Amino acid sequence: MISGGSSPEGRRHGARSRIGHMTSPFLMRPEIIDGNRRRAAVEYLRTADVVLPTFSELADPALIPTAIGSSLGSVGPDEPNRKNLWRVHWFNDADRRGRAPVPGHVVLPEALTGVKSPIVVLLGRRFPMIGAHKVLAAYACLVPRLVTGEFDPRQDRAVWPSTGNYCRGGIAISRILGCRGVAVLPTGMSRERFDWLQEWVSDPADIIRTPGTESNVKEIYDKCAELADDQDNVILNQFSEFANYLIHYHCTGAAFDHVFSHLKGMNSDYRLAAFVSATGSAGTIAAGDLLKSRHGTKIAAVEAIECPTMLCNGYGEHNIQGIGDKHIPLIHNVMNTDLVVGVSDLASDSLNLLFGGNVGRSYLVGRRKIDPDVVRTFDEIGISGLANIVAAIKVARHLEFGADDVIMTVATDSALLYASERQNFLARRYRDGFDEVNAGEIFSRHLEGIVDDHVLELTHVDRKRIFNLSAVHPAASRCRFWQDAQSDCSSVQREVESHGKFAACCVGLRHPQVLQRLAAWLAAFASSQKQ
Repeated sequence: MISGGSSPEGRRHGARSRIGHMTSPFLMRPEIIDGNRRRAAVEYLRTADVVLPTFSELADPALIPTAIGSSLGSVGPDEPNRKNLWRVHWFNDADRRGRAPVPGHVVLPEALTGVKSPIVVLLGRRFPMIGAHKVLAAYACLVPRLVTGEFDPRQDRAVWPSTGNYCRGGIAISRILGCRGVAVLPTGMSRERFDWLQEWVSDPADIIRTPGTESNVKEIYDKCAELADDQDNVILNQFSEFANYLIHYHCTGAAFDHVFSHLKGMNSDYRLAAFVSATGSAGTIAAGDLLKSRHGTKIAAVEAIECPTMLCNGYGEHNIQGIGDKHIPLIHNVMNTDLVVGVSDLASDSLNLLFGGNVGRSYLVGRRKIDPDVVRTFDEIGISGLANIVAAIKVARHLEFGADDVIMTVATDSALLYASERQNFLARRYRDGFDEVNAGEIFSRHLEGIVDDHVLELTHVDRKRIFNLSAVHPAASRCRFWQDAQSDCSSVQREVESHGKFAACCVGLRHPQVLQRLAAWLAAFASSQKQ
């Protein structure tokens, strides 16, 4: 145990010190919560011959031991094999079997986007098992509990609330680690998500369908509240798991930085002007905090116009699957966000049809003279990635960026997950067929015709308004927690790794303790303000 945390005196001292330093109560230290459960987890994984990669190894796969890297060649990237844990990073090559020197990405040309700024899209499809980068967050959220003795894989069930990809990643990690995983997601999500889950769960009852679609996150929370009554259920809520933030800050942020360095090597005048990401659980957007610290990058948060929570405290229903809405996640660093950009699901659904079929591709290559290789790359870009691209174009227009102003964004998953959505949209909107005239209309409206509507540059007052929609008391916005957390993450990682490889994954957030600790800090903060 870490000194200063077990005795009443230590707790009182810790409460006082947190007034000036907000990192301690939020970061997992390498302390054992339950020694017996930890020993059981260690023995269980040792028997299964499972070795856990550290956050540092996933951020920089060059650190992965050579023997482990060499052993991956015989393992398929979609197999439920323990060795695929070592592929949960951004540096997989196109076939996801080998390692690439630079994370997979595409640079969209002006002929496609209509803006001079290079828009760079990182490709989450190259992650193993689920073809989406959410498997990285799932790994980061479960492993700290194993390390600290808060999860017994022999009897506990890992519950993964999600609108699709996070719960698929959670089921994949659970199966590899030999524990039971439960997916909780809205019934209206794409058919492909459910098809994948049916193949991976150990029991069909482990797929729990809640009412609604992408907009119905509250219903997911309600179901998890019911499941939490069973002590064997461990809820791994991505919206409030600080490990979700940390893994994307360290790994996803490092991947974007690596790609930008690669591009800057070809054009020394490039500057990393903006990072654009739909908020979702607010994990991926954490990469923007690292990029801002290194490059002064502006951070743009994306949401659906049909559910404008950040833009105007609104709510509604939409089909940009995977981006979440109607609430501000606990881990969203709102006070460091620069812009909010609204995108309509009509744009993302239309572009999914344009890029996903032969008619649209023929139009793009033949009439618009877009590089066929670029067009083919859209196989690796799903609906939320298309929304991010639209938002990136809006940011470029709004801020009047030029040819040296690089905008970076992400495609969480691929078009493979949305073939059914494409067919549904085609049936609704183009009952008489879809031809090149229709393709041209989509291009003109949803790419060439993009303007900077539904874009809000955030003032301090705007940030506080959005922050006040979150689960944290607004007084916490006065603290320097996020700045302290970012500066301290590296030292915490080193401290954790000094306790051995197995313990090296325990940087994260113990959410069950967060509100209690935060309440204590708020009481101390309020007291200090009165003095």
